[in-house]
Amino acid sequence: MFALTTLVYPCLLAGLCLGCGLLIDRLSGRVLPGALLAPVGGALLIAVSQLMTYDSSLAPATPTAMVALALLGYAVEAPRLRRALPAMRPGDPALWLPVLVYGVALAPVLLAGRPSFSAFGLLTDSAFHMMGADYLIRHGQQYGGLDLANSYGQYISSYYGTSYPSGADTLFGGSAFVLGLPLIWAFQPFNAFMLALASGPILLLARRIGLSGALLVVATLTASVPALVYGYELIASVKELAALPLVLTLGALVATSERWLRGPPRGVVAFALVAAGGLSALGIGFAAWIGATGVVLAGIVSSDLARGYQRAGRTLLLALLGALVTAAAALPTVLHLSASLQVAQTISTTGNAGNLHAGLRIVQAAGTWLTGLYTSSPSGLAAELTDAAIGLTAAAAVLGVAHLLRRGRHSLVWWLVAMLALGIGLTLAATTWVDAKTLMLSSPIVLLLAWAGVAALSGNLALRVLGFALALVLAGGVLVSDALQYNATDLAPTARYDELASINTRFAGRGPTLFVAFDEYSLYVLRDLDVGGPDFLFPPPALSDLTGHHHGYPVDLDAIPPRQLVAYPLIVTRVNPAASRPPSAYSLLWQGSYYQVWGRLRDARPALYHLGLHVDRLAACRRIERVGRFAVIHGGTLVAAAEPRLVGVPLTGAGYLDGGLTLTPSASLHFRVPSSGRWELWLRGEVMPTLEVSLDRRPIAKIGGQLDGNEYNPDTLAPIPVRLARGPHTLSFAQAGSILAPGDGGTASVSSVFLAAPGAGAPQRLIRVAAGDASSLCAVRLQWIEAVRD
Repeated sequence: MFALTTLVYPCLLAGLCLGCGLLIDRLSGRVLPGALLAPVGGALLIAVSQLMTYDSSLAPATPTAMVALALLGYAVEAPRLRRALPAMRPGDPALWLPVLVYGVALAPVLLAGRPSFSAFGLLTDSAFHMMGADYLIRHGQQYGGLDLANSYGQYISSYYGTSYPSGADTLFGGSAFVLGLPLIWAFQPFNAFMLALASGPILLLARRIGLSGALLVVATLTASVPALVYGYELIASVKELAALPLVLTLGALVATSERWLRGPPRGVVAFALVAAGGLSALGIGFAAWIGATGVVLAGIVSSDLARGYQRAGRTLLLALLGALVTAAAALPTVLHLSASLQVAQTISTTGNAGNLHAGLRIVQAAGTWLTGLYTSSPSGLAAELTDAAIGLTAAAAVLGVAHLLRRGRHSLVWWLVAMLALGIGLTLAATTWVDAKTLMLSSPIVLLLAWAGVAALSGNLALRVLGFALALVLAGGVLVSDALQYNATDLAPTARYDELASINTRFAGRGPTLFVAFDEYSLYVLRDLDVGGPDFLFPPPALSDLTGHHHGYPVDLDAIPPRQLVAYPLIVTRVNPAASRPPSAYSLLWQGSYYQVWGRLRDARPALYHLGLHVDRLAACRRIERVGRFAVIHGGTLVAAAEPRLVGVPLTGAGYLDGGLTLTPSASLHFRVPSSGRWELWLRGEVMPTLEVSLDRRPIAKIGGQLDGNEYNPDTLAPIPVRLARGPHTLSFAQAGSILAPGDGGTASVSSVFLAAPGAGAPQRLIRVAAGDASSLCAVRLQWIEAVRD
C-alpha cells in the first residue's frame, strides 16, 4: 500500500493531468507552454469531476471519465508526442523539479516508510475532505438520503449540502478511485502532488524574471515550498493546495499572453478552465484572484488595441467565450451561486479561528519561519535570524520589482504586484482564518519577487557575490524552516486505522454505530457503519444535550441513558481496562489490538436504570443499595460489571505538567508492586518519536507512532507483558535512534501508567444478583451497576 499510494498514485495523477492538458492545448490552438500542460489538465479534471458528480447516477463513472479524457488527449496529440520525446533532455528542470518538490512535500511520510499523513491532530478538516471525497464519488452531490440522526450524515450535509466548494475533493476522490486506494492513505500524496503541480508555473515565472541554471532550480524549489505553504501541505489543506497551482497558472498565462491573447478566440479556453477550476476548488472567493488577473489582462488588451494588434470585436468575442467556458466548467458553483456566496461570506466573517490561537503575521509570507509549527512564533536566536531573513527578503522583493520594470516585464510585474495588493487587502479586511489562507497563497509571489532581486544582483558582475549571498539567505531560510516543521510533525498511526478499516469491512451495513473514542477520521474509515458520537462536532441530536459530553472530550458511556442506546446495534470502544465496558445489553463481537466491537443482544430491552461507580468504596456501596431498592420496587434484578485489578504508577518528575509527563529526551517513574508474578504494563498518552522503555534498567519494548484523536483523549497503547517481583521498581523512557527522523521532534507524553493482571483488556465478567442482595456487591470493585427487567 505504501508504494501504491506514494509512488504509483502520483504517477497516475501526473499522467491524467498531462493527458488532459494536451487535450485542452489542442482545443486552444496549441498555445500552452509545456510547463502549464499539467496544471491546466488538472483544472479540466476538476471541472469534469464536478460535472459528473452533479448527477448522482453519473458520479460512480467519474474515474472512468477522467481516464478517458486523458487517453483522448494522448491519442489526438500522439504525433506531437512522438516528435517531442526524442528532443527531451533528462537534465531539463521541468522534468525532475516537480519530482523534487513532491519529495520534499511528502518527506515525513516517505521517510517514515509507511502509509500515513502528517500534522496528525493539528487540524482535522482533512477528515471531512476524505469523507466528502468518498461520498461524492459514490453518491454524487445529492444529500436527501443521508441519515441526519447520526454524525456521519450531519457532517456530509452540513459541509457539502450547503454548496461548500468540493472541486479538490472530487478530483481527489475520482483519481484515487481509479486505483481503488483507501483515501486516508492517498490524501497526503494527493496534497503533495498538488504542490508539485505548482512548480510548473513557478518554473516558467522564474525563467521570465531572468533566472537560469542553479539559481533557477533553487528559486523554483523554494518558491514552491516556502514555510507557510509547507505548513499548509503538512496539514493537508486541500482546497488551498488545489487552488495554489491555479493561481500561479493565471500568472504564467499573463506572462505568456502573447501566445494566446492575440490569436484566435479559442486561445482563451485554457485560461477559462483554470478560472473555473479555482472557483470549484476554493469557492466563489477565487473570483478575487480572477478579477485581479483580469485587470492586468485588460491593461494588456487596451495597449494592444491602441497599437492595432487586435480589434475590439475580436476582443469582445474572446471575453464572451472565456465567460461561457468558465460558467460551463464551473456549472455546479454557478447554478448555486447564492449558496456559494453565502458559504464564502460565512468563511470570510467567521470568528472560528480553527487551529489558530492567534492570527498569523503578515511577514510569514516571506517564506522563512524558524520554528517547528507555523502557528507558533520563533524565539531567541531563531527569532532574530527569522527577522533578519524576512528583512532581506522584503528588500530583495523591492529590488526585484525595479529589475522587472527595467527588463520590460511590465505585464508580469503588474500581475505580481496585483497579487500582493490583493493579498494585503484581503488580510486587512478579512478574519483570522481567511487571513491565513491568503498569506499562504501569496507566499510564492513574495519569494518570486525576492528571487527577481537575486537576478538583478547576479546580472551585475560587481554585485554577483552579493546576489549569491542573498540567494543563500532565501534558500537557507526556506529549507531550514521546512526541516524544522518536518521534524516536529506528528504522523497518523497506520496500524490503528488499518484495524478500524477491517472493522468497517467486517461489520459494513450493520450500523448505526456509536463510536465512543473521539477520532474524526473514524467518520471516513467507518463510513459504512453510519457512525455517531456525542463528542463529535455534529453529535447525534438525541445525544447532543447529554451532560458532560463536549466536542473533542472523552465519552462516558455510563452517562448515556439506556433508552438512547437502543438506536445503536453496534458500539465501538478502545481496548482499555480502565474504561467501563458497555451495558449488559451488549456482548463483545470482536476485539483487536486497539478496538472492541460490541453488538446489542437480540431482543435486549434497555436497563431500567444504569449507574457508573467510579467513586470511593463507601459512596459506591450506598449507591449500589439505592439501585437495589429501585430494582425491588420495579420488579427487576441487578447486573454489575466487575472492575479489573489495576495498580497505578505515580506520574512524577520535572516533566510533569497539566496531567501529563513529558517523556523526551528521558523520564523515569518509581512504583511498588504488591505481589510477584506476571503483569501487563499499560500506557496512555501521545507518543510520536520512538522511545525505548526500560524496567529496572532492562529494555522491555520500543514504542512510537502511537497517537489518538487529541490531547483530551490520550492513546491507549498495547500492553507490555512483564514479570515483576514484589517491591520497588523503576520504569524509564529514553528517545531511541536518530533525532532527524520525521516526527522525532513531535509529541511524547503519558497521562497515566498502570499495571493490570494479564488479559485485563478482555471484557470483565458480569455479576447477576437478586435485587434484595444488592449489599453483597459492596465487597466487589465495580465499573457500573444496572437494574434490569427479569
